[in-house]
Amino acid sequence: MNKRIAIIAIMICYMASIAQTVNEHLSFKGVPFGIVLILALIIAIFFAINQWRNMALLRTVTDTNRGTCSERKLILKLLKHNIPAITIYHDMYVERYNGQYSQIDAVVVTKVGVIVFEVKDYSGWIFGKGYQNYWTQVLAYGKEKHRFYNPILQNNGHIEALKKKLSDVADVPFFSVVVFYGRCTLRDISYIPDSTYVGYARNVMSIIEEILENNPSANYKDKWGVINVLREATANGNNCEIVNHHIQNVRNYYK
Repeated sequence: MNKRIAIIAIMICYMASIAQTVNEHLSFKGVPFGIVLILALIIAIFFAINQWRNMALLRTVTDTNRGTCSERKLILKLLKHNIPAITIYHDMYVERYNGQYSQIDAVVVTKVGVIVFEVKDYSGWIFGKGYQNYWTQVLAYGKEKHRFYNPILQNNGHIEALKKKLSDVADVPFFSVVVFYGRCTLRDISYIPDSTYVGYARNVMSIIEEILENNPSANYKDKWGVINVLREATANGNNCEIVNHHIQNVRNYYK
């Protein structure tokens, strides 16, 4: 509650300052400052309430500072489109056979199978084919190019690790969804494998709807067993030793 009061106070001061500036320097000379201030305060309060609601909703699945901003935006989008919180898992660390871990951005358990998300945040043009090891980011109208590991192959590795973990409790289909945030344009993205989807953040819900509509119901042998495995993988993200070890492994791989 103290944090909320502090946020309100900061927002009020900030908006009051803006209102004063607007009143002095723009075209509000004929409008009483009090009216401008009241409008600014209404906007500030509306914004603060909306933020509280978003944070409260987000906390039904994950911490408000966990993962990347784009990952949290994805979680919020899923929740706001009535995907049940108990079926959504964020920032998971799945143990592999060799003692290493696969970090998975998000998972949704559905009636037709498990959807595994890989979230990317890029600008520029993105080129790539499903079978290539690396894709290309093009910036400055072709003057600058950067390679990055094929997110389809990356997510396939995550899915294989998760499949093995769930093999005793669920023999169900897995669907790979690569979601691009940021001001990027997907150019010549082709040769996409079956059960794999690549798209913008704005297309996420239509992709999920397509998956749900075009696939039969899956047979979960042990639904609570699935939930326990996913919860354990999510809890691993709170273990600093596991997280730091994974980060170091990723750095070593890309040296």
